[in-house]
Amino acid sequence: MNRQLLWRGLLATLVVAGSVALVLTRPPRLGLDLKGGSQIVLATSSTDRQSATDDAVTRTLEVLRRRVDQLGVSESSLQRSGDRRIIVELPGVEDPREAVEVIGRTAQLEFHPVIAAALAQPTPAASPSPNPDGTIVLNDEFGRALTLGPSEVGGDAVRRASAVLDPNGAWQVNVDFERAGSRRWEQLTGTAACSPDGDPKRQIAIVLDNKIISAPQVGTDVVCNEGITGGTTVITGNFEEKEAKDLALLIRAGALPVPVEVVEQRTVGPTLGQQAIDASTRAAIIGASLTILYMILYYRVIGGAAAVALILYGLISFAVLLALDATLTLPGIAGFVLAIGMAVDSNVLVFERIREEYVGKKRPLAAVNLGFRKALSAIGDSNATTLLAAVLLFFLASGAVRGFGVTLSVGVVVSIFTTLVVTRVLVELLVKIPALRNRPRLLGVESKRRLLNWLEAKQPNLIGHSKFFFTLSLVAVGLAVAGLLVRNLNYGVEFTGGRLVEYSTERRVSLDRLRESLADIGLPRAQVQASGDDNVSIRTGQLTAAEEAGIVSALEELGGDTEKARDEFIGPSIGNELRQRALMALGLALIAQLAYLAIRFRWNFGLAAVLAMFHDVVILIGIFAWFGKEIDGVFLAALLTVIGYSINDSVVVFDRIRERRRERSSETLEKVANDACLQTFPRTVNTGLGAFFILIALYVLGGESLTDFALALIIGIAVGTYSSVLTAAPLCVMLDRWKPAPAPVRKSASAKRRPASSTGRRPSSSRTRR
Repeated sequence: MNRQLLWRGLLATLVVAGSVALVLTRPPRLGLDLKGGSQIVLATSSTDRQSATDDAVTRTLEVLRRRVDQLGVSESSLQRSGDRRIIVELPGVEDPREAVEVIGRTAQLEFHPVIAAALAQPTPAASPSPNPDGTIVLNDEFGRALTLGPSEVGGDAVRRASAVLDPNGAWQVNVDFERAGSRRWEQLTGTAACSPDGDPKRQIAIVLDNKIISAPQVGTDVVCNEGITGGTTVITGNFEEKEAKDLALLIRAGALPVPVEVVEQRTVGPTLGQQAIDASTRAAIIGASLTILYMILYYRVIGGAAAVALILYGLISFAVLLALDATLTLPGIAGFVLAIGMAVDSNVLVFERIREEYVGKKRPLAAVNLGFRKALSAIGDSNATTLLAAVLLFFLASGAVRGFGVTLSVGVVVSIFTTLVVTRVLVELLVKIPALRNRPRLLGVESKRRLLNWLEAKQPNLIGHSKFFFTLSLVAVGLAVAGLLVRNLNYGVEFTGGRLVEYSTERRVSLDRLRESLADIGLPRAQVQASGDDNVSIRTGQLTAAEEAGIVSALEELGGDTEKARDEFIGPSIGNELRQRALMALGLALIAQLAYLAIRFRWNFGLAAVLAMFHDVVILIGIFAWFGKEIDGVFLAALLTVIGYSINDSVVVFDRIRERRRERSSETLEKVANDACLQTFPRTVNTGLGAFFILIALYVLGGESLTDFALALIIGIAVGTYSSVLTAAPLCVMLDRWKPAPAPVRKSASAKRRPASSTGRRPSSSRTRR
C-alpha cells in the first residue's frame, strides 16, 4: 500500500468517525414545518418623537429580520399582521423570553456631549423627555444626573460592532464608524477635548434606549479640535459575555424606528402533518435507493464503491449541518437528499474518464490514477463556480436564501472530499484485489460503450445544426415570456401576504384530517398549525366567503362548536429588503461566475454559460406561469438549485472542449466542440438520471408539500441538460466567430521611404519613370 493511499484512508476514517459521533450525540434543529416553535406577537407603539407610520412599521419588520438573522435562528418567519402588529415565529426556541429581550429592544444608540453634572449626590430617576433647549437629563452608572446636549453621532453611523475581551479580561464592545460617522466622531471628541481634565464637559455619554451605558472622559492625549481619529471607539460597562454580545448584535442590526411591545407569546405546532412528513421521507429513501442501485448496475463494483461514498456523503454533510446548528426544514431535507443525487456527478466524471483511459489499453490501476487526475479540472471548475455563488449568497443575502447558501456550500465541499478522498480510497483498494483487477468488466473500468460507439459511428453534427437548436430555444423562451405577460406569476402567501384566522374548538381537532378537508374545498396549500393549547390557526391567501364558511364547517365537523379567536391580514414573510438582497447577491454571484469562467476559459465560454442559465430559468418560470403554479419560498429554493445545476453542467462540457482544444489546436473550434459534446454525453445522461430518480419519487410519493418543488427541479434539470450541450456549446462557438476584424495596418511616411533591404539598393517600383 503506497503512502498516499494510506494518508487518504486515515483522513477518510477520521472524518467519518467524527461525523458518526456528532450525529449520535447532537439532535437536529427542526424547522417550523416539522416541529413548530415559538410565536411572538409584537405591536409597534409611538412616543413623543416617533410615530408608528406605515413606513416605520415596514422598516421595523426589516430590522427585526436582521436581528433574528444575527441571533443565528435560521428558517424563521416574520410577517406583518394588521396595521401595527408583527408576528415572529422562531423554530427550535423553547423559551422565547431570551429572544424577546434581544429582538424587542429599541436599541437606539446615541453619543451625546455632556454639558453639566449634578455631583452633590445621587438623584432620583431622571426623565428622558427633552427640555425646550434640546438637552436631556439622564442618570449615569454612578447615580449622577448628567445634562446632555443633542445627539451628534447615532447608531446609523456605525459600520461594525463586535464583543471582545480587553487585556484585563473584561468584556467590551468595539465600535467602528463609517466614513461620515468617523468625521462626526472626530468633531464630537475634538470639542470635548478643549475642556480641562476632570470637567464634566470633557465626557461623552454613550446612551442606549435613553439609558447611559457609560460616560468616559476623552483622554488627555487627544488634541483640542482634532479629536479621536481612526473612526473607532469602545463601549465599556461591566458587561457579562452575553450582555456584550447582545449589545453588539443590536448595534449591528440597527435600531428599531419605533418602540415595540410584546402582545403575546405562545408555542405553535408544525405547519406540516405527520402524514406529509412520513410520505416525503419514504419518497426520499426510495429515490436515493434507486440512484444508488443505478450506479451499481451501470458501473458494477466501482459503482458499489461510489454508492458507499454517497452514503458517507450524506452522513458527513448531515454532521456538518449539525455542527453549524442549521435548521432542517422539509424542502431543505429534500434538497439535501437531492444533493446526494447531484453528488453522483463527480463520481460519474471520474468513472467515465477511467473507462476512457482503460480503452487506451492501460492497466486498471493506471487507468484509475489517470481518470482521477484528468477529471480533477472538471470537478474543480464546476464546483468552484457553484461555491463562489454559494459564498456570495451567504454573505450578501438573508433569511432562507442565506440558509440555502450555507447548505449549498456544505454540499459542494463535502462532495469534493468524498469523491477525491473516499471514493478514490475505495476504488484503489478494489483494484488491488487480483480477482477484480483481472476482470475489468466486473470491476467496472471496462464497458461495451454502446452509446459512445454509436455516437462515434454516426458522428451527429450537433454544432452544425445549431440554428435549429437556437430556433427551438427561442421559441421556448418566447412561449415562456408570453406566459409571464399573459398569465402573470401566481405569488404565494410568502410573497403577497394573506389571512391568518385562528379558531377555538370544543374538542381537539386532528390537524391531518383538517388539512384533507381544506384540500377538498380548494385550499391544499393552507398552513394549519396548533396554536397555544387547543386553538387551530390557518394561514392562507385571501379567502372568499364560501371558503371561509367551508373552513368553519370542517372545524365544526371535526371539533364541535367553533369560535373565531383571531382574524387578521398578514403581510409577506419574504419582504422587499429580503428580495432586494437576494437579487443583489444573485446578480453579483453571476458576475463573479462570468469573471471566473472568463479567466479559467475565455470570455465567450463564460458568456455562453450565463446565457444558457438565463435560458433555463426563463423557461422554468414561464412554465409555472402557464400552469398557474404557486411561486413561494420552496420554489425559490428550487430555482436557485436549477441555476447552480445549469452552470455546473455547462462547465463540465466546456472543460472537455478546452482539453481537446489543447490537443487538437489545428482543428476548428466547431469540430472540437462537437466531439467534446459527444464524449461527455454519457456523463450528462448519468448525472441527470441520478437526480431524476429522486425527483420522480418525490413528485409521485412525496405528497402535496413537495410536488411543486420536485416538478420545478424536474423541469429545470431537464432543460439544463438540454441547454448545456445544445445551447451553451453552440453559443460558445458562435461567440468565438464574432471576433473583431483586425484593424488595417497603415504604413507611416517614414515606413514608405524605408528601403526594402539592407543592401543599400533602392527598392524596385512598378511605375514607369518619367
